[in-house]
Amino acid sequence: MQLMYLKPRLKDLSQGSRISFVRQFRQITQDELADKLKLKGKRKRRTITNYENGIRSPKDDRLLEISNILNVRINTIKEYDFKESASIVYTLMWLEELHPEYQIDLPITYYNDNTLLISKFMNEWNEMRVKRSKRKITYERYIEWKLNYEIKGGE
Repeated sequence: MQLMYLKPRLKDLSQGSRISFVRQFRQITQDELADKLKLKGKRKRRTITNYENGIRSPKDDRLLEISNILNVRINTIKEYDFKESASIVYTLMWLEELHPEYQIDLPITYYNDNTLLISKFMNEWNEMRVKRSKRKITYERYIEWKLNYEIKGGE
């Protein structure tokens, strides 16, 4: 029996919602994630539910485990503090999943190290969006690119 792929939906920009999105994209159940994290007890799934609903936030070491299991960069699912440009970049990518009907574009007129990093990202992102719109890459490949995007020099 072949499983049907359902595109995950992002309910908001919270860390928990992003973890849930990636877990669903990877087609992993909450129980499977709990098992891979080696959670014990009758309520092991509740821990994952609490993470995804924002009731609890995973500690740094647990978040690293989750990112490794889900095969994504930790910056994709960490809490954003907006003290670094990376937070802006990752938030923009998630915002597109939350509101796919909007075309996100940031014209940058003043350049410094941070804006150069964001400008470089925007150019790469636009190239990927064009490839996706022209069906040169699949939605899954596009999301894979976003989940593992590496910011060089700004993380």
